[in-house]
Amino acid sequence: MTDTPITIGLVAGEHSGDILGAGLIRALKVHYPNAKFVGIAGPKMQAEGCESLFDMEELAVMGLIEVLGRLPRLLRIKKQLVRYFIDNPLDVFVGIDAPDFNLRVEKSLKAAGIKTVQYVSPSVWAWREKRIFTIAEATNLVLSLLPFEKAFYDKHQVPCTFVGHTLADEIPLINDTLAARAELGLSADDTVLALLPGSRGSEVGLLSESYLLAVKKLLNHLPHLKVVVPLVNDARKQQFSEALSRILPDFHPILLDGQSATAMKAADAILLASGTATLEAMLYKKPMVVGYRFKPLSYWIFTTFFKFNIKYFSLPNLLADASLVPEFLQEDCNPDALADALLPMLRQDNSALKAKFMAIHESIRLEASTQAALAVKDLINAN
Repeated sequence: MTDTPITIGLVAGEHSGDILGAGLIRALKVHYPNAKFVGIAGPKMQAEGCESLFDMEELAVMGLIEVLGRLPRLLRIKKQLVRYFIDNPLDVFVGIDAPDFNLRVEKSLKAAGIKTVQYVSPSVWAWREKRIFTIAEATNLVLSLLPFEKAFYDKHQVPCTFVGHTLADEIPLINDTLAARAELGLSADDTVLALLPGSRGSEVGLLSESYLLAVKKLLNHLPHLKVVVPLVNDARKQQFSEALSRILPDFHPILLDGQSATAMKAADAILLASGTATLEAMLYKKPMVVGYRFKPLSYWIFTTFFKFNIKYFSLPNLLADASLVPEFLQEDCNPDALADALLPMLRQDNSALKAKFMAIHESIRLEASTQAALAVKDLINAN
């Protein structure tokens, strides 16, 4: 611990980054109780004392067309932010996820002699591999959440520290399925499937029909199947309900306002979109099927112009470097394939798969915020 006043810049671009940033600030305060934190912060980071120069929501832009429409404003924010940090010098800058924005900020700050950290690696190991050189130019250090990411950086001799994943710290090794079921009005004997069709409107729109048609097929074999569907907001609930009334008008799943963790804990198996939710499902030790679709034009652009370097796209399989859970992408994400993969999971105990999930959980449960703070402290103290 040092009483020396230091200034740490941070930029988070969305809710998940705000959570990571708040944990990092708390851990850094152990070493620097008088530190000043400033940048772009969400409510959780602000509650920890971080001054926000811009609204975090300004950075929360997804999709090629949406980004293009907001690009002039994003460039102005970047320019003003860099000028502020140069005029009010930092001891270190930490960009939290949001790589398209943060790497540009980091490059300018590093060129001005300010130490920079990228917390959460961009998916360079999956596609746009040459971006590693941009990252090396922009950062002094990358903090990776997953071990295979560090292996990739080591191969390219780019400084990287594996800190573990905050979700692995937060989620207990053993969870209470019966308590989650009681909370949802379900019994111990029920067969329960959780559906998580994504958090964005485009995902719910592209996945709901296939997911519900898969449920329709499962009901032929499991007529008493209970289905739980957590949805992030009223708009997504309305969107899913419209598909439900069209495809399964007489079926009544449990629709939840959020509560994705409760739904996962209560389930025997999960059908879900790709992304961090697959990691969360694995940490709850739940068998899963991952089904995902892109809009046709986006899929064509990605597969035509970008090189993919991975065998798998779900985090459990990437972490294991093995096909632990079935994955279905684009046209393969159809009701027959999804139902056929789910049915055996709903009929057996899946103990061997759960044991593998437990081993992975233990391997990434490292107190990530503490490890990240130590890595940032070492960088601050480095010559």
